Amino acid sequence: MKTAVFSTKSYDEEFLREANEGTGLTLDFFEERMGTHMIPAIKGAEAICTFVNDPLPAAVLDELRSAGVRLIALRCAGFNQVDVKHAEAIGIHVTHVPAYSPNAVAEFALSLILTLNRRLHRAYNRVRDGNFSIDGLLGFDMHGSTVGVLGTGKIGVVFARLLSGFGVKVLGSDPFENPDFVAAGGTYVPREELLASSDIISLHCPLTPDTFHVINEKSIKLMKDGVMIINTSRGALVDALAVIEGLKSGRIGYLGLDVYEQEADVFYENLSEQIIQDDVLQRLVAFPNVLITSHQAYFTFTAMRNIAATTIESLLAFRDGKPLKNTIPKNLIH
Repeated sequence: MKTAVFSTKSYDEEFLREANEGTGLTLDFFEERMGTHMIPAIKGAEAICTFVNDPLPAAVLDELRSAGVRLIALRCAGFNQVDVKHAEAIGIHVTHVPAYSPNAVAEFALSLILTLNRRLHRAYNRVRDGNFSIDGLLGFDMHGSTVGVLGTGKIGVVFARLLSGFGVKVLGSDPFENPDFVAAGGTYVPREELLASSDIISLHCPLTPDTFHVINEKSIKLMKDGVMIINTSRGALVDALAVIEGLKSGRIGYLGLDVYEQEADVFYENLSEQIIQDDVLQRLVAFPNVLITSHQAYFTFTAMRNIAATTIESLLAFRDGKPLKNTIPKNLIH
């Protein structure tokens, strides 16, 4: 079976080829993102494999269906970039990678907290310039603080477990309460209470109509002055313009983003010799208390191997007519 793989970097190809060895599947790799302009390139493919920034609205899905595609294998957990309901309606199956490595993302979220708090990124740059002053690098003890976890699925639970060694109070909010989160030391409270009580707020929820811009002008007004916000989940959970106003007013004291709503044309690319046209992103980067990374929270050897293995598993199951284990849960399709 032929599969067209899009948004491919060298590391994607390396791990997918390793996982595909001996399966008989044919993988055609493309650096480009999936779009209508790539339809001619997928001739003969029964499946495509895409990533977080490959938009698959209804119009593209219709063209894929006409071209003979019957399976979209997402090599990521998020699926908001795909009109899953329309795909199902026209007979295209959609799979994803629901749990490649909760540890990778949770550990990265914690690293953002520690880096922002103790200003390690600024200290590193100072020392490289021969500046050994510690003025402006004052941090706070995490011990005794309150950390709010929005989204208590697998990643949120691992994150809560990591926090257990810091002597913090952990609050959680999720429409589906998870006993594992409670076992990890977390306490469930209404979202508004979490926002108002937390010194640090970390986002670990999927992007749904209910969570779109969950961090917005209204929710920021509920937060403590100087709050730290961390997002390693989906970019559109955060209203960037509202966050900029929160940073300017001092309501937001620290911001760590591994994802960004308009990241598709920027993240994963080397733009160091170009003028970046995104004024909002440029404004965010200019704040001294903001740390932005390029959607790398998942990026570990373990996660990459798991992503590749799960993706190949889905492709093989489809080819062999077996049940697809990693379809999108019905309750999350809107």
